[in-house]
Amino acid sequence: MQPNTRLDLERIRQARGEIAPLFRDTPQFLSPTLGELLGCELVIKLETANPIGCFKGRGTEVAMARLARSSGPKAAVCASAGNLGQALAYSGRARGIAVSVIAGKGANPGKIERIRRLGGAVELVEGDIENARERARAIAADGEAFLIEDSENLDTCEGAATIGLELVEGFDRIDTVLLALGGGALATGVGHVMKTLLPTTEIVCIQPKGAPALALSWRARSVVTTESTDTIADGVAGRFPIPEVLDDLLAVADHVPLVEEASIIEGMRMLYRHAALITEPSAALGIAAMLEEPERYRGKRVATVICGANVLPDQFSGWMRN
Repeated sequence: MQPNTRLDLERIRQARGEIAPLFRDTPQFLSPTLGELLGCELVIKLETANPIGCFKGRGTEVAMARLARSSGPKAAVCASAGNLGQALAYSGRARGIAVSVIAGKGANPGKIERIRRLGGAVELVEGDIENARERARAIAADGEAFLIEDSENLDTCEGAATIGLELVEGFDRIDTVLLALGGGALATGVGHVMKTLLPTTEIVCIQPKGAPALALSWRARSVVTTESTDTIADGVAGRFPIPEVLDDLLAVADHVPLVEEASIIEGMRMLYRHAALITEPSAALGIAAMLEEPERYRGKRVATVICGANVLPDQFSGWMRN
């Protein structure tokens, strides 16, 4: 039985056909060295093995394919801290759809540069991702472009959900899946598939303590907003959860921990040193959660989705020095 969310398993299966092969069937493998250190059987789902280095291309491929077939404007706009913008620019270029990306002036400059190189127009605004969302919505309201709102747009969730289909097909049993929790597309998408096809799997969705809005909302069962964020995990640093996304999260998440910055950095170090993976902070949230609650995962088969590798080299090098 499917959980009570906005998502639908048949649409998720259909979404697979909309996604370019380079974003599908990403590597998924047991990591014996890292698993031994963490006391579990660790499955790594490597969503960084594509030209944009993150999972978001799955959702933008679905959204842009449908936009290309529609009678509406052949232009799209989104707010992004960087990864969604790269994905949208890539998918738009492939389909001849103009893409505008709105970002806060403090966004990762490496991500912004790659958006431009992929053909996306970038507008930087004062403030953070929430201020960028306001600007993107205003552009869409004027009829200039179709708004791709990460997590609110169902295509972004159901595209991300195809990750869950691949995990289920690759493993007969997964005790726990660890998912970074930002806007909620990855968590609700993969969570919906796992709860439908492997309902005993525990879904753990992780946020940093410095960006806790959706985790606090899940605990309160109603939207909780925050005035600011303070985390190195820029890809998950939202302040205003979307009510419909919270409803979906409540239907699939079993545990929503908040982790320390030090644990995120140590998670990045472990992935680099013991699995040869360069990750951005958001992608290390699963390992951070295991470091903070080791007994919860000990002896289990645990899958963690490595959702992004777009990190500035100097920052990464600094975090690795210890």
